[in-house]
Amino acid sequence: MTDEVGIMQHAIGSKPDPSHGYCTDDVARSLQVDLLHQRELGWPAVADSAWRNVRFLTEAFDGRAGRFRNLRRIDGSWAAGAGSEDCHGRAMHALGDVIAAAPETALVDTAAALFERALPATNALGALRAIASVALACDAAIGGGLRGPAILTFRLMADQLGRAFELRSASKWRWPERRLTYENGLAVRALIVAGKHRGTPRMIEVGVSVFDWLVAAQTALDGHLSPVGNEWWSSGGPRSHFDQQPIEATSLLLAAESAYSATGDPRYRTVMERAYGWFLGQNDVGVKVADPDRGASYDGLTAGGVNQNQGAESTLMWLMALEHIRAIRRTGQPTPTPARMAHSPPLIRSCGTARSPTRAAAVPPRSRSLG
Repeated sequence: MTDEVGIMQHAIGSKPDPSHGYCTDDVARSLQVDLLHQRELGWPAVADSAWRNVRFLTEAFDGRAGRFRNLRRIDGSWAAGAGSEDCHGRAMHALGDVIAAAPETALVDTAAALFERALPATNALGALRAIASVALACDAAIGGGLRGPAILTFRLMADQLGRAFELRSASKWRWPERRLTYENGLAVRALIVAGKHRGTPRMIEVGVSVFDWLVAAQTALDGHLSPVGNEWWSSGGPRSHFDQQPIEATSLLLAAESAYSATGDPRYRTVMERAYGWFLGQNDVGVKVADPDRGASYDGLTAGGVNQNQGAESTLMWLMALEHIRAIRRTGQPTPTPARMAHSPPLIRSCGTARSPTRAAAVPPRSRSLG
């Protein structure tokens, strides 16, 4: 799926479809997968890919607007218009993870400089998932040593999330939007992480409570995960069951990991396993959505089986789920969040200068997939 520019967003079957070019959202996710893979493969195996993805994000940034552009044609030109708020949030999240977890000083410096340039525009974001992504981005960047505006922005994003969910805390419909749509676990994950970071029990309590509601609404009678379909679910209306998307399964897995980290409740490990199992056939249709032998995933689950295309988003969601479940099975503990992956001395002591030397990465044995 990847050429010298970045990962292409769509595929026809298992073959990349150049006609749709690239998407900043997917490049950001690819960068996050690089950082996850370094723990299994070692940094030398992923360094080139990580640098390519950071270069793409640098080129995606529109300095005049202060925002990231999203769609790039196969010839390298950019589609007109500003990228979505979600695009900006996802790019920030990936950069924050680089600041926290990359072992190469030059790459961290590049990511930090871009992060700081893009940070002011986050104050105007209003979309729930964009706000959540920026909160997680700042949590990661602060864990990597960034200070100043990153801390202020983190507080702003956390407060916005807290208010949005608190307003629904006594309602039957617990979601702060009128429809339950896509990647729903992202916002509650950010709320739980923010509550843990700030030492705010109420924020954790609300986040975990809403997550329990989400999981109950997306669990079949026999206990397997049944994600809301991509025609969504409006408050007071019928729930859509198909097409189910990998991004929802992985967002729930990651939110369950954060809930487990915050509470220690083992039932959230069970939720993680159920979300992972969805990819491997523990779903409404009983077929595999992931293609573990190829390290890929089909684009969705329909009532008649899988969508045969294997695009970037779906594959990257599968790889994220795989690496997080691999870590918790191996250690019994959640995958270290970027804040807990921070290094001493800090990579960045303020919005400026001090850097630590390049760090060596161990190279564990390679393993392709888990059943």
